[in-house]
Amino acid sequence: MSARPNAAVTAASSASSAASAVFDSSACPVSDSSARSGSADPACAAPLPVLGRDVTVPLVTGGEVTYAALDYAASAPALQRVWDDVAAYAPYYGSVHRGAGYLSQLSTDLFENSRVAVAEFLDCRPGDQVVFTRSTTDSLNLLASVLPADCEVFVFETEHHASLLPWRSSRVTCLSAPRTPAEAVRTLEHALAARDPYGPALVCVTGASNVTGELWPVKELAAAAHAHGARIVLDAAQLAPHHPVSVQDLDVDWVAFSGHKLYAPFGSGVLAGRADWLQEAEPYLAGGGASRKVARRADGGVDVDWHTTAARHEAGSPNVIGVYSIASACKALTEAGFDRLVAREQQLVATVRAGLAEVPEVKVLSLFGDEAPRVGVISFVVEGWNSSHFAAALSAEYGIGVRDGLFCAHPLLRTLLGTDPQDPGECGAPEAEPGRPSLNAIRVSFGAGTPDEHVERFVRAVRELVTDGAKWTYRTEDGRCVPAV
Repeated sequence: MSARPNAAVTAASSASSAASAVFDSSACPVSDSSARSGSADPACAAPLPVLGRDVTVPLVTGGEVTYAALDYAASAPALQRVWDDVAAYAPYYGSVHRGAGYLSQLSTDLFENSRVAVAEFLDCRPGDQVVFTRSTTDSLNLLASVLPADCEVFVFETEHHASLLPWRSSRVTCLSAPRTPAEAVRTLEHALAARDPYGPALVCVTGASNVTGELWPVKELAAAAHAHGARIVLDAAQLAPHHPVSVQDLDVDWVAFSGHKLYAPFGSGVLAGRADWLQEAEPYLAGGGASRKVARRADGGVDVDWHTTAARHEAGSPNVIGVYSIASACKALTEAGFDRLVAREQQLVATVRAGLAEVPEVKVLSLFGDEAPRVGVISFVVEGWNSSHFAAALSAEYGIGVRDGLFCAHPLLRTLLGTDPQDPGECGAPEAEPGRPSLNAIRVSFGAGTPDEHVERFVRAVRELVTDGAKWTYRTEDGRCVPAV
């Protein structure tokens, strides 16, 4: 009779070590050892191989070409390392938290180990909470839902909609676009100095623009916020995949980012930072997992005792695969070394900027000027071309995927394009009315999985399209430019 309980105890107690083995990428059986080590695939010529690097696409002019994915700022391809780690874990997938079974306990340990890995990746402070969400947008909406009463929010008009729109139920001060990093700090300082010094306040700022790629002075903005009694949240969606993000060094109160921009496109995001506002507010979503105790009252109502940990805002069955993929990506980037990754990416940035500078018809969009440090995100317009038409030609004739439109940053694009703030416009808009500037642009973006050949092909394609024109005819369909059949 004793053998069966002992076996169960042994199996249960080994779940934690088994989870650690699965979490340790070196213990996962995979077929591609180069992907596991993080070394560059010779055919890929990039520091970190990504899934889909050998995919070919048809050209309207005939033949096929290896697809050049240059839309990382929207969603980066999955790292091969992340895909392999997820595949190795998948057979062990089980329900998370409170499950008695071996796979449930293993998955729970994997989930919580992932939380630790993300906290280490972000260099969080002791006591900070890491809450898993669906995306940067979800993370910032979560934070917006826990703001204290009468909290005033300060946000620049240059923000992505994900960090511009969630605060609308609060008092919001929208700050004009600065033209230098120093002006950004001065603008914030002046706005904060005019506020009620005794009320709660929050500053929301991006780390790297999703339009221009320019780095923002986050540390200086955090110092300004704290000097005036405000807190600050960093939208690191475009920063974390390209640069190390240290909560302690930057001295931000919270940081938000998405897995799908960090080479982990499995539907999870992160909000990490101070616990007090998170613990004091009602849960973002009410449901199972967020509650410790639920009891029915005599009057027919329900009393709830909510968790004070990150689980308070993680109601429902968590996305274990998505969470683990983020942790895997964090480990892969850390092991590859950000110094190495940043140095190579800057070479790609220089190649693209130099190539575009040789085409007089191309205007690169910038807030802070040519010398401003930036990540691998560059937006531009081409004289004589509608951006949707140009992007369609890049895809159909060269196998290059970029993005066109307003990039979910409409106020910023209006500022950069010199149009009236009230001008109508939408992503993928067709040609502007005669006499009015076209309110859309083209964005090229890349990262750790981008081969040299992709950016070289892009620069060549831009030059050829501007010089020779498109080889195919195009038409507008549902607001988008597509090859004519």
